[in-house]
Amino acid sequence: MGWVKSYARVVSTDDGGSAFQDAELQLDGVQEAPDGEPGMLVAALGATGDVAFVRFGAFTEEFHQAAAPQWVVMLRGVIEVQVSDGTARRFGPGDLLLATDTTGRGHATLMVGGGPHEALGIPCSPAG
Repeated sequence: MGWVKSYARVVSTDDGGSAFQDAELQLDGVQEAPDGEPGMLVAALGATGDVAFVRFGAFTEEFHQAAAPQWVVMLRGVIEVQVSDGTARRFGPGDLLLATDTTGRGHATLMVGGGPHEALGIPCSPAG
C-alpha cells in the first residue's frame, strides 16, 4: 500500500517571479497499528544543516526570496503564502512547504489570525 504526503513547493520562474508546484513525498517504513491505520510513516527531507524552531507573532512579510532552500513545517497557527502571480495558499499545523525561490521576486507571507505561530525551518538541497 503506497502512502504519500502532499506538499506545496514555491519555485522561482524564468520571468523572475514565483509559482506554486504541487508535489508528494513517498512515505516508507509503514507499520500498521491494530486498527489498520499506519502507525509510522517516514520520509527523508534531505536536511543539509541545523533545524530552526521559529516562534513569531502576527506580521506580514512583503515579497522576499527564500534565504536558502528550506522546508517549512507548520506546527502552530496558519500562514498565507502568496506567489508573484497573485495565487495564495494557506498552511497550518502539519502542512509542509518547500521554499526554493532563492532568485527573482520571491513570495510574500501573511500570518493569519492571532499568534503565536510556530514552525520548523529545515535547510535542504534545492531538490528537497
